[in-house]
Amino acid sequence: MTFPRILRLVLAATVVLTTGLAATGCTNASQGLAGTGPASVPGSPSFDPSTLHKDDALAAMLPDSLKGKDTITVGSDTTYAPAEFLGGTDGQTPMGFDVDFAKAIGATLGLTVDFRTAGFATILPGLGTKYDLGMSAFSITKERMKAVNFVDYFKAGSIWAVQKGNPQNVSVDNLCGLKVGVQTGSVQEDPDLTGRSKACTDAGKPAIDVVSLPNQTDITTRLVNGGIAAMVSGGTTITYALTQTGGQLELLGGLYNPDHNGIAVAKSDPELADLVAKVMNKLIADGSYAKIMDRWGIAVLSTDKSVVNPEVDR
Repeated sequence: MTFPRILRLVLAATVVLTTGLAATGCTNASQGLAGTGPASVPGSPSFDPSTLHKDDALAAMLPDSLKGKDTITVGSDTTYAPAEFLGGTDGQTPMGFDVDFAKAIGATLGLTVDFRTAGFATILPGLGTKYDLGMSAFSITKERMKAVNFVDYFKAGSIWAVQKGNPQNVSVDNLCGLKVGVQTGSVQEDPDLTGRSKACTDAGKPAIDVVSLPNQTDITTRLVNGGIAAMVSGGTTITYALTQTGGQLELLGGLYNPDHNGIAVAKSDPELADLVAKVMNKLIADGSYAKIMDRWGIAVLSTDKSVVNPEVDR
């Protein structure tokens, strides 16, 4: 997680970069881009659910999976700023726009939110057992929709970054033999990099040396330190990373493959997916959605309607 699609996504990168969007991470990337406090983000770093009131009509639609409960459990990879990360004075407080949306959903339904850190690749398999919702800026794909339901809530795309000045003269049209960093389980890893690497070997060239790591912050650190030649990730995270590295990185090209991003729900629980879509549309209608998107500098990635399992290109 289309507008006039590429144009608006490129504008998103520009807006986020020039407004200094920051949510977590040391400005010295060699320190690991660990979480920092609220002073590094524009506006308040956390959504206040007390600004929303319980919607009794929507709360009455809670499916059997949540009836009688007072908590909704959300699984999230809290290393993917500005969507979700650990920050605050203790460095362990979940923050980010996914956290804000989870709180807004919980407040609307009269539920407390239990936002749990999880490995990105483990969230979807845990839906319906460990987690009620998966909120980790998931790109919606046809393959993923075979296993889970998705409620789309914003649109994004992919973008590349290299060291400042592009010292290795990286070209996205010729990555054969280069070390490229990517987050494990992301669509940038597969099908994007796998497809590019296959094209290399089919042409008799060396495969891309894919460095797949579970945390985006670790990938960014490797790029800053010269351990990889380039990295590819979602537009929201790449532009954020550039603000956190003291000018040591730069974008390579523009955003491409714009896609829908979704809140994941177990395939066996379509009622919950429908309810989450209704809640998101209420937040869009009453302005809460816009406030959260504005807070994190990503308003140009907004959608005007949330739907379940939208039509996607891949």
